[in-house]
Amino acid sequence: MEKDLQAIVAQAEASLQSIASRADWEQAKASVLGPNGALTQAAKGIADLPKEEKPAFGQALNQAKGRIEELFGNALAALDERADLESLGEKVDPTLPSTCSLNGGTHPLTDVRRRIVSIFRKIGFTVAEATEVETEWFCFDALNTPEDHPARDAQDTLFFPPDSQWSNVSRKGKEAHVLRTHTSSVQIRSLLVESPPLRIIAPGRCFRRDTVDATHSANFHQTEGLYVDRKVTVRDLKGVLDYFLKELFGNKLETRLRPSFFPFTEPSFEVDLKGPNLGKLSDRWIEIMGCGMVDPEVLRLVDLDPAEWTGFAFGLGIERVAMILHGIDDIRHFYQNDQRFLAQFSSGS
Repeated sequence: MEKDLQAIVAQAEASLQSIASRADWEQAKASVLGPNGALTQAAKGIADLPKEEKPAFGQALNQAKGRIEELFGNALAALDERADLESLGEKVDPTLPSTCSLNGGTHPLTDVRRRIVSIFRKIGFTVAEATEVETEWFCFDALNTPEDHPARDAQDTLFFPPDSQWSNVSRKGKEAHVLRTHTSSVQIRSLLVESPPLRIIAPGRCFRRDTVDATHSANFHQTEGLYVDRKVTVRDLKGVLDYFLKELFGNKLETRLRPSFFPFTEPSFEVDLKGPNLGKLSDRWIEIMGCGMVDPEVLRLVDLDPAEWTGFAFGLGIERVAMILHGIDDIRHFYQNDQRFLAQFSSGS
């Protein structure tokens, strides 16, 4: 296994030879040190070693990690130095007129979030918010997620140290604190403090241990929706989502519900849409969100009688909507603070 570690160090050195930008550097680092990186996967092999071999392997692993971190640190410093030299080498012509100053504008994700909220407010939904730090009970247990569910694994969820203290985050017991993996936890906190009938939309940031690529980010934005009342049916769910999606993407849009599974809804569906004005995605079915009827067990966990109350819930990725609306093919553009990208959405550009 030590030969495997040496090969991973060599892989890191080779990958750094061809990087030309910070994005290349980030991608190379994720392939080695990320949650699914080569070194991370190799470290898991220590569990299969005989007891007497573990100390030597652990020492070799630490040495390899130190060497790789040094390589990436040096490569990043070289990138920064090259960028500084390039900026100093730019020639300035003082006889040219000054460039126009750009007025500040809102971020495209903020614009899309406001647009989503505005549509739901028209049909009686109110905005609900909660903390980005959550507990396992609100994030998983109260949403009917079993203890052995993959979402609760440390490879997918960001856990805080066991001794962490949060005065503004209530707990049910001694469960761990986490960075919320979805805004579905907001529906639980809302149902515990408000009596139905209830219609809420809960936009906010979420966090997962995803390797960053063109379609994934460790920090992303989601909108959770919840409607609880007497005699709520799948027909109500379909009607609300049809109205919302046609307001967002146009009246010629087609939608369909495709059976799926989520721990906190039963029955559960994926929502697909097809429309003529979606750029490269026009006139073909694409997945847009998950939804379903609130599972009776979730209602019982917040002291509501499923025989009296029913409801539906849905979750929508704000980046997903923004990428479809604006024809963006790489989620990383939203987080790189590139003025050339952001200026396209600014009224002052």
